[in-house]
Amino acid sequence: MGTSLGLDAAVDLTRTGDLWLFRGRSAADHAIRVLTNAPVNHVGMAVVLDDLPPLMWHAELGKGLRDVWTGGHHRGVQLHDLRDAVVQWCGRYEQRAWLRQLERPVTREQEDAVLRTVARLDGTPFPSTAALAGRWARGRLRRRAGVEMTYCAEVVAATYQDMGLLDARQPTNYYDPGKFWSGDDLELMGGARLGEEIAVEVPTAPVTRS
Repeated sequence: MGTSLGLDAAVDLTRTGDLWLFRGRSAADHAIRVLTNAPVNHVGMAVVLDDLPPLMWHAELGKGLRDVWTGGHHRGVQLHDLRDAVVQWCGRYEQRAWLRQLERPVTREQEDAVLRTVARLDGTPFPSTAALAGRWARGRLRRRAGVEMTYCAEVVAATYQDMGLLDARQPTNYYDPGKFWSGDDLELMGGARLGEEIAVEVPTAPVTRS
């Protein structure tokens, strides 16, 4: 560990399937980490396709950034400009950020699976802290939660499952952000693996894009 990059270099390095992990100082951030015994409280997945700018696929309470998939602003599951999303999380939300790379190029079939997952989940509401805790607790008992809402780690897990990287027999609400940190024993399929965390140094100026 100990590796770090500036934001622009990290964004340039990012490819589809790479993970961005965040750790904040708010009461909600702390509650998520205490509940899950995890070092991080938020996770998103990069989507980098063709001539599109690098994007962040994740779920959050805020609606300050434009959802690239719908063109509008809403809470819940969203597809954002990656750089804007990281600056918002590290600026407005006062988080620290890490990049964790998927050490195998994704296939065209996996890219298609990502787009199908975005079409299926985009706009799904983010649960309250209490509902999030309940979903996660059921997941730890291997009990699936309903599809009416979802949180960040579920979005990443569902997308990895659709890409064939995670066993789809495991409920998505089994996962929390810490499951995607290198200290946990995340078993990927098909010989895929994730690299170590790279700390990202992020400027904290406000996002100005519409």
